[in-house]
Amino acid sequence: MTEPTAAAPNATEPVEPAPAGTQDAESGPAPAIIVLTEEALKPVDVDKIVALHEEEAPSYRVLVPADTDRNLLSTFLDHLSLFEMREALEALKPVDRQEAHADASTALAESLAEFQRHDVVVTGEITSDDPVPTLVEEVARLGAREVVIVTEPHAVEDTFHTDWASQAREELGVPVLHMYAGDWRLG
Repeated sequence: MTEPTAAAPNATEPVEPAPAGTQDAESGPAPAIIVLTEEALKPVDVDKIVALHEEEAPSYRVLVPADTDRNLLSTFLDHLSLFEMREALEALKPVDRQEAHADASTALAESLAEFQRHDVVVTGEITSDDPVPTLVEEVARLGAREVVIVTEPHAVEDTFHTDWASQAREELGVPVLHMYAGDWRLG
């Protein structure tokens, strides 16, 4: 289930394949790339994503979940495994649903702004807590050629292959690239 995109700047219209004439007639419409991120994309993240697809001039669809129903134990262990003691303790606090939606809205707006710096076609939306069903819908709707998932390292999910990238690889018939936010490493 997705939420309306009206609260996010430049995200009110759904992405359709690029209009005819944006690419030469032989190559067809511009491909769609879906980017799923749990936080605002950093300039380095967007630079890497756009650089991967410079030749094709694709359109981008950014999905940001409103993390209102996270697993407290898993989040606590993720931070603990990275020696992030303050964040580990913060993870034990209950989630404020309004704050989670506000954070997702901010992350979406900042991510869209980063893509717009590159003069690419980009839209986005806030999704429900589990973004994988929306991801599956968007891949089918747009005929997306690839999915890029940008997260922080998650020791528990990554180890047991329950992270979004692992779930997407099982459900989708397109390549899924998992990048760690602000880092050169791939997940």
